[in-house]
Amino acid sequence: MMKKRIVSMVLLSALAATALSGCGSAQGTGGKLYVYNWGEYIDEDVITDFEKETGIDVIYDMFETNEIMYAKLAQDTSAYDVVCPSDYMIQKMIRNNLVQPLNLENIPNSVNIGEQYYKESEAFDPGNLYSVPYCWGTVGILYNKTMVDEVVDSWDILWDEKYSGQILMQDSVRDAFMVSLIRNGYSQNSTNPDEIKVATDDLIAQKPLVQAYVIDQVRDKMIGDEAALGVIYSGEAIYTFRENPNLEYVVPKEGTNVWIDSWVITKGSKNVSNAEKWINYMCRPDIALRNFEYITYSTPNVAAQELIDEETRNSEIAFPDLTKLKTEAYKYLGEEGDKLYNDAWMQVKSAN
Repeated sequence: MMKKRIVSMVLLSALAATALSGCGSAQGTGGKLYVYNWGEYIDEDVITDFEKETGIDVIYDMFETNEIMYAKLAQDTSAYDVVCPSDYMIQKMIRNNLVQPLNLENIPNSVNIGEQYYKESEAFDPGNLYSVPYCWGTVGILYNKTMVDEVVDSWDILWDEKYSGQILMQDSVRDAFMVSLIRNGYSQNSTNPDEIKVATDDLIAQKPLVQAYVIDQVRDKMIGDEAALGVIYSGEAIYTFRENPNLEYVVPKEGTNVWIDSWVITKGSKNVSNAEKWINYMCRPDIALRNFEYITYSTPNVAAQELIDEETRNSEIAFPDLTKLKTEAYKYLGEEGDKLYNDAWMQVKSAN
């Protein structure tokens, strides 16, 4: 699953630690911190400022998918100190002992995260013992008002032959099946083979209408008027509005996925104290605001939300009231569940 404006995996080799002087530098602690995050998922100036304030030398690396991140951590949990996985992957990492419980007394700014986001996190991190939310959002339909002249309020429109060749689907097994499962009245976390079969047949039937299965290209194609409809993450949708005023985003009435990406500290971290300082820094209202303005993915930091301009703060896309939407978070489905979905996805992708 991906929801970031992906760049190729890059190592921003250690941003040179700046000699401590002024602007809070008296709090400097020194040492190193190895951070693993999604591509283009932070304002890079924030990294530099963190280094200046703490004296900590940040080695920052980026991953393209949860699965790539997991494979690397499974080989060596000491390779990184702090990581930002997605909901279901956090659950898998907890189950397989790749992360350690957090000491929130050392992360006092974590109180700035809204209770509703901690509540949503309970689905994959019971008791909120291992993770602190960083970004969140929904999955919905982005459509071009000049190409679609009817009300868009249901996933069904993605199966409308009228838009053959004009539909973009996510090239992601969980996101693609989420759409079909919810459309058919099932849970997006279903492991019922019969329900997966219905969803698989549904996606195969839709395939002739699909222009492409893509990830970040949904954003680019929709901005360029190359498609009428696309499944997209809410943060990406917010970005597209800046580039093309003809685009609209909707969460279908049948429901959708609400996703949360959170900071965790690896089981083998060699710099736990610095990792706690990093998470605490990310939870500062001014820092959360800067990251939101840069990446456009919604912040769960309610103190930061108060600093956002009123129009954006009241946006039902950026900050929807989750109590008014039918939402469900992804859960880790176990090895058997993974195989069930992966086999079904292979059937879809190989179908003529």
